[in-house]
Amino acid sequence: MNTMNKLFTSRLYLVVSEEACRGRDIVNVTEQALKGGVDLVQLREKQLNDDEFVKTTLRLKEILDRYNVPLIVNDNLQVAISSKVHGIHVGNNDISPSRIKSLWPQCNMLGYSIEYLEQLNNSEIEYADYLGISPVFSTPSKIDTVTEWGLEGIRTIRNLTNKPLVAIGRMNESNAYDVIKAGADCLAIVSAICGADDPAKAAEVIRNQIEKAL
Repeated sequence: MNTMNKLFTSRLYLVVSEEACRGRDIVNVTEQALKGGVDLVQLREKQLNDDEFVKTTLRLKEILDRYNVPLIVNDNLQVAISSKVHGIHVGNNDISPSRIKSLWPQCNMLGYSIEYLEQLNNSEIEYADYLGISPVFSTPSKIDTVTEWGLEGIRTIRNLTNKPLVAIGRMNESNAYDVIKAGADCLAIVSAICGADDPAKAAEVIRNQIEKAL
């Protein structure tokens, strides 16, 4: 059975970057995705310096605020704080959730990637508002994968925690239903929306699969 908490009610989560948008404007691609049913957006930019990252973040935040959709930043606390976004997402090798909370008490949403089961016994889990199950299925874009969870991994984690679970890693319309049924609360999508010819339609199709599974 899927669980949600008051801080986290999203179902379709876009992870967007300039690179993932295949040369198209990141704001336009994101707005199309919002029209298709995306209700949370993470900006993930590993190649930009902080000034460029902030500029892109503020451009995105402007459109997301219009749609009342939260924006979180991947793994850059300074950008997150200076841009006044909703929150931040970090991985196992990034700044720790407890440190983020101490440096940025105003953080509204903190996501934490789970890459191996032992992390569920770590006190850092308590600081997270949701857990990213990363990756459910391995992808070419993530070469430092620790565990490829699969559907069985989602079921296992679901039985061990009440935290909201966000599944990421080759999520698309063909597996969305099964991943939600396995216990994920939300799907994080990269290329299946950002790289689609019609991001709005791609988001709508995936959103429909999620709603069917709930």
